[in-house]
Amino acid sequence: MIVVVSLNPALDVTHHVDGVDWAGVNRPTQVRAVAGGKGLNVARTLHARGAEALFLGLAGGIAGEAIRSQLRVSGIAAVWSQIAADTRRTFAVVDTRRGEVAMFNEPGPAVTPREYSRFLAAYKEALTACTTVVLSGSLPSGLDDDTYAGLIRIAASAGVPAILDTSGDALLHGLAGRPAIVKPNLAELAQAVGHVAGWPTPLDQSAVLGFAAELRDRGADAVVVSMAADGLLAVTAAGAWHAAAPRVAGNPTGAGDAVVAALAQGLTNGWSWPERLSEAAALGAAAAAAPTAAEFLDDDLARARAGVQVTDLEHALCP
Repeated sequence: MIVVVSLNPALDVTHHVDGVDWAGVNRPTQVRAVAGGKGLNVARTLHARGAEALFLGLAGGIAGEAIRSQLRVSGIAAVWSQIAADTRRTFAVVDTRRGEVAMFNEPGPAVTPREYSRFLAAYKEALTACTTVVLSGSLPSGLDDDTYAGLIRIAASAGVPAILDTSGDALLHGLAGRPAIVKPNLAELAQAVGHVAGWPTPLDQSAVLGFAAELRDRGADAVVVSMAADGLLAVTAAGAWHAAAPRVAGNPTGAGDAVVAALAQGLTNGWSWPERLSEAAALGAAAAAAPTAAEFLDDDLARARAGVQVTDLEHALCP
């Protein structure tokens, strides 16, 4: 069983407006409120692929109950730890006339030590029947930056490898726990190594390899970098690879979470790195082709699988 942890889920609210008037009244043509966050996207993707998965999260208030209700309807197994503060919401205003999107992301709720202790008890219980744990998304206020490192160490003591997908200080501190895999995107990787300049165009693959190797030096056993349409780049103890599926037009939201889901399945099933990366690249492309995060069509996945190319980059790394 794959356990997916989301300590800071969100209710994602999207308003579609035909020409936003920022100084006046707007009447959305479509409104959607969907349980969101990286961990929920991973859990949905695993569920859609028929994988045995358990979602663990924190929830409170009206938004928290809405998220819990949606997961119950979807059939995804979940264990929730109740908190007093309200689960956060994110707001997206989509201007369909201009083709622009404005995002408003609320901060996470304050989580008390007692509330986190209840979550830890559920987490340790879940690890007894777990093959892989995925730790995904940001940390809410009230939890220290080294929270993920602690969860990774607890999983390791139970013999369970961990995949970490986060950013900023949570990523940097999480490396100390020695996760089996970390999956930053390009911006998160650059921030983690202190590289503030924009990436060269075309993409400097050697720079990405070097930065990924630096994260391995800091504690990660393997680093898989998602590079949007440029595919995936992995640096591991067994070698380095680049995997890319045919480019597609669509919605990239949730594509990285689909990659994490495939990596978790590959780790659980003992696939080789080329096999993991091939499936992860294909699933990420299929997810990007879908209009909604954490969804994909079987036909899109089949086409992506047929076009995936995995390149061995072993000799690109400096000795």
